[in-house]
Amino acid sequence: MSVRTIPHFVTTRVGQCRVWSAGEGAPVVVLPGLVRAASVVAQKLAAHAPGLAFRVVELPGIGGSADLPCDSLSAVVGAVRMAIGECRLGEAPILALDLACAIAARLDGRRVFVDAAKARAWARRPLRAPDLAPRADGTHLNALFAHLRDANILDAATGRGVARDADAIPTPPELDAMVVTAGVRPRSYAALWSACCDGAQSLDADGMTSLHDVVPSLRDLAHGEAAALPSPSASGSLWRDYVDTPRGRVHLRLSGPERRPLIALHSAPGSAAPLRPLLEGLGASRRVVAPDFIGNGDSAKPDAPVDIARLAADTVAVADAMGLDRFDLWGTHTGALIALEAAIQAGDRVGRVILEAPPLLPPAFTADLLANYFPELRPDGWGLYLQQAWNMRRDMFLFWPWYRAERSAARPLAIPDAEFLHDWTLGLLTSGVTYHRTYRAAFEYDTRARLPLLQRPAMLCAGPSDMLADGLAAARELVPGDAEVASTPATVWYPGQGDDASRQTLAMYERFLEGRRP
Repeated sequence: MSVRTIPHFVTTRVGQCRVWSAGEGAPVVVLPGLVRAASVVAQKLAAHAPGLAFRVVELPGIGGSADLPCDSLSAVVGAVRMAIGECRLGEAPILALDLACAIAARLDGRRVFVDAAKARAWARRPLRAPDLAPRADGTHLNALFAHLRDANILDAATGRGVARDADAIPTPPELDAMVVTAGVRPRSYAALWSACCDGAQSLDADGMTSLHDVVPSLRDLAHGEAAALPSPSASGSLWRDYVDTPRGRVHLRLSGPERRPLIALHSAPGSAAPLRPLLEGLGASRRVVAPDFIGNGDSAKPDAPVDIARLAADTVAVADAMGLDRFDLWGTHTGALIALEAAIQAGDRVGRVILEAPPLLPPAFTADLLANYFPELRPDGWGLYLQQAWNMRRDMFLFWPWYRAERSAARPLAIPDAEFLHDWTLGLLTSGVTYHRTYRAAFEYDTRARLPLLQRPAMLCAGPSDMLADGLAAARELVPGDAEVASTPATVWYPGQGDDASRQTLAMYERFLEGRRP
């Protein structure tokens, strides 16, 4: 039976924490350990124990809690304690798995341990996380996958044979969920592992070895009804939230004061994470909202085809959920098409529109892209898909299109540093097996037929490094005569654009959004 898991963000004084909810009834706090994703643990527990409301805290330094401190066990314990307090779960029992038992042992209240003996055995071997510093060839992701697979399969004391007395071995999609969770900040994951290992050496309880076996104890300890989790408040210059729309839960990145809202729409196939320079650059004077498209990033991933019209309706649904009666739009690449369509669909609510490099490609080229651009990226039992994802993202900086490895297809870019490429690849992996649907919708969209229908004040632009910059000439012939068409000094979400060029580009955006003439 599939159980719905619902992600939330809560804000503490040291940063935001993501909490996964599953089930209804008496609340149980869960610390999911370091080898299974919080979302997977939440689903399994709710399936085993109907009548309990599980609140699974993503641990500091990983996943949606990546900004929380994790450089020492005391910092981790303090951050978890704050998150539990913010969720009003101080009276709920705490269920801790594997290395999270070292955290729970330092918290007050009623505690139940699973795999504490395994955690102690790892600590005493000692089993440490591999070097997870991003590497130019992407093999740090393979090292992470192997570490997680072995931790779930092998005997904890020896690390040589299969552990027989344990829960089922995770499926490839379940392992992938933890790779993505740990991979958000791989060095932080390694630091968290070390801190918890150090604390696990002194654990004096073995606990149970199965999530199923722990259910009777939880039923005895849990009482009352779970309260709704609080909405997150602003945290620093950029924070995160979720809203519910008719097609599913949408993940948001936000910045700026609550006025003059701008919805910023990312390129496919990843998430809005690369738009951080835009969020920070325009967030001084307005609220900037950057959703992950449904099917991408940390938003819902329904198993259904989509088109640009549907994605534009999703954008308007985000505005509805946030109570935004009027808003401006900024979109790049696929996001530019979604912004265009949203401005056509909801022209009475849209103010000004910036379209960066909307795809305008010859039909034969488009057909070639539709046939070759979207390889299946499906998790497998050995992590082979990780190298495919890494090299696909890497070659996007070298060739246009990425699969045409020819001198004539070379782009005027350099491979970004491994840290940047890691983040881009994680965005693709977070989108999972539905990554291609939004991408494909962009190449199927009839941009030439739709651009002339745009009736809102518009700026069409592209930076010199953008592989779609040549489309500006065609766009100039298609948009209404009062639209502004301009080259920008930079594509601010690309790497290596230069600080001055990025500032000048952001100033052009700001000037247009304020209605000032060039």
